[in-house]
Amino acid sequence: MSTLTPALDTVRLTLHICAVAVWVGGQIVIAAVVPALRSEHRSALPLVAKGFARVAWPAFVLAVLTGMWSLMTVDVSSTSSGYQIAMMLKVLAVLLSGAAAAIHSAGTSTAAKAIGGALGLVFALFAVVLGVLIRAGA
Repeated sequence: MSTLTPALDTVRLTLHICAVAVWVGGQIVIAAVVPALRSEHRSALPLVAKGFARVAWPAFVLAVLTGMWSLMTVDVSSTSSGYQIAMMLKVLAVLLSGAAAAIHSAGTSTAAKAIGGALGLVFALFAVVLGVLIRAGA
């Protein structure tokens, strides 16, 4: 084992947690702010959405990349079936969160925006819960 491994593990995990915090936490903040903006400052909504997207999508990509990096450090064949199922569900939740958020971003109807945004957050939160469960079992 290299003496560099703990340092790299720390960098990888720190980047992953920061990226997830931006992706998930940002969605929660936006969900809290949008109703007030919609009623008081409707014209600000597109500016806020674009500003969030400039930060959120790179964070999503960073979370996916650091997640893949983390998976490459695990010998999955030596893990329990519970770990493997939780990890598969987490990967699926992350993909669904990204897909739903993309539908929200590209959507032009109120329904697409609402459903895409809501599902994007629900799947992101599910991925976080699974990540905590996986880490706690590690």
